[in-house]
Amino acid sequence: MAKDSFLVGLIGSGIGPSLSPGLHEREADRQGLRYLYRLIDIDTLGVPPEAVGELLRAARDLGFDGLNITHPCKQLVIDHLDALAPQAEALGAVNTVVFEDGRAIGHNTDVTGFAASFARGLPDAPMERVVQLGAGGAGAAVAHATLTLGAGQVTVVDARPERAAALTGSLNRHFGSGRAVAAAPEELAGLLERADGIVHATPTGMAAHPGLPFPAGLLHPGLWIAEVVYRPLETELLRAARAIGCAALDGGGMAVFQAADAFRLFTGREPDSVRMLADIAEMAGVAESPAGKAV
Repeated sequence: MAKDSFLVGLIGSGIGPSLSPGLHEREADRQGLRYLYRLIDIDTLGVPPEAVGELLRAARDLGFDGLNITHPCKQLVIDHLDALAPQAEALGAVNTVVFEDGRAIGHNTDVTGFAASFARGLPDAPMERVVQLGAGGAGAAVAHATLTLGAGQVTVVDARPERAAALTGSLNRHFGSGRAVAAAPEELAGLLERADGIVHATPTGMAAHPGLPFPAGLLHPGLWIAEVVYRPLETELLRAARAIGCAALDGGGMAVFQAADAFRLFTGREPDSVRMLADIAEMAGVAESPAGKAV
């Protein structure tokens, strides 16, 4: 008989405002499943990101079916897993862990989530020269997605040069030499002058990390902006970009499509992403959903 009861959760920092529980539980309700989604916030627990291994073991012992993993644990969790799906291994980042027969298997649904959202929301965006801000766990996923979507070259900018260098090295091994280059934050102004678009993949703009990732004066109407942050749906960066006429994609679509992929991994059931896009708009207090659409 097919399983109809699931216990899953999310491990991360500052995740109180996360919409993941609602996204998963609403879709499960529509499918007649008993589905509990719990937040495991390392800030609330008062433990460091390195505690992700202990939290993972505790969840497995308590009978969880799986976990989502978010900032800042997407890379740290890898050392505590029994196996990685090919995409997660290529990315070096995990955002979904499924417990199967006592084993913890790592997956990454961020890359497919971003690709689906971008293709839906910015289908005609020029992609010869793309600048990406952020080389962490989410950054690895969206850079892979951006190159898979056909970007000519992605320039990765990160406050930690060694992290940008590691990501671009991995991207070039996977996609071919020269497809990705690393740059320092002080080079951003010149890069944006020549870029077609910018992918923002740092936590800046999240409810727990408000603000702009760079001065608004560096934006110009020729740029498109793709945001990874989805809570709030309209970040300060998106507001500034739209104010000057940039095509701008919020992070809601990525959140929905990665959640749909994770739901499928946890339950073996097929989710309805269109209904989930409406859910995220409603939960975020938006009457007409901009989620996954360029506005």
